[in-house]
Amino acid sequence: MTVIILVAAPEGLRGHLTRWMVEASAGVFVGNLSRRIRDRLWELLATRIGDGQAILIEPAANEQGWAVRTAGRDRWQPIDLDGLILSARPRKQPNENGHPAR
Repeated sequence: MTVIILVAAPEGLRGHLTRWMVEASAGVFVGNLSRRIRDRLWELLATRIGDGQAILIEPAANEQGWAVRTAGRDRWQPIDLDGLILSARPRKQPNENGHPAR
């Protein structure tokens, strides 16, 4: 099973995904895709997501049984920690006063 989550996606991307997947909730798409279709859809999403965010969760031969890809403005970054995929929040950049941005 493949899951794709779109946040603040440009017009047309959600409609394009409904050709291949079911939209279970706003911006959440679920389906059984071949690797070829999944890779082609991801190429399209990664190039057209702009300031939005796209997350793809796909089957993988690892400890958890799944892998994640992200594109666009990442609010969370997937990191591999000894074979486990965890999500890390990006660090806030300090502002001109040296304090963390809010």
